[in-house]
Amino acid sequence: MAASQRPKSDRGDGWVPLKPRTLVDMVIDAIVAAVSRGLILPGDRVVETELAQRLGVSRVPVREALRILQSQGLVLSEPHKSMRLMPVTQARIDNLIETRVALETTAAIRAIRNGLNDAAGCGRLSECIREMEAAFARSDAYGFANADTEFHRRLCQLSRNDVLCELWEGLSKQATIYFGLSTLVKPMDEIIAEHVVLLDVFRSGHIDAVTRALQEHIAVQTHKVDFAALIAARRADRETGGREDTF
Repeated sequence: MAASQRPKSDRGDGWVPLKPRTLVDMVIDAIVAAVSRGLILPGDRVVETELAQRLGVSRVPVREALRILQSQGLVLSEPHKSMRLMPVTQARIDNLIETRVALETTAAIRAIRNGLNDAAGCGRLSECIREMEAAFARSDAYGFANADTEFHRRLCQLSRNDVLCELWEGLSKQATIYFGLSTLVKPMDEIIAEHVVLLDVFRSGHIDAVTRALQEHIAVQTHKVDFAALIAARRADRETGGREDTF
């Protein structure tokens, strides 16, 4: 299942309803994909007309996509109707990490207490790891980031807590971008190995161990990636090539 086709609710029978995709959804995915691959960078100016031209669509779905991304904290509105991707700051990263740790730890603990770290629940997470491995094999950073995001989405879904899932979903696009950018400096096989460890600990049902594993995976490992330096280096390379920082 594609990461953007998230279930409205967990039905508990192993099946999830598909969410119809609109042109706005596809524009959002295209923007997130471009950022996660480092084609456009946090802090870059986003020009509605140029974006519509590059994607081959009218300005209407682009405008709506940018409005949604703005509500999710990915796009900033500036004076004179200019828009810019949210810059990366250490404070922003810290806040995202703190919130994800809280939500995903709560989700994992609730899932374990309800016995949903069983073969079916862990099987859903294993599917995401296999998709990460497939994306790694084809050097697909965005596909890898989507599979990474889906792993954590499904972990939250196992909590059967709709409010928690809605809160996490509001962070999902930001998470996908950071997951994608991290692959530019961190080997994908290392990231896969982290998810294998996390899944094994979750399967064990030891709450203290799961809490430590999530802290290690989300906080410690994320802090090892210097996103500010990564973005600065990508921007310098782009400027050397004579490319403008607009999309």
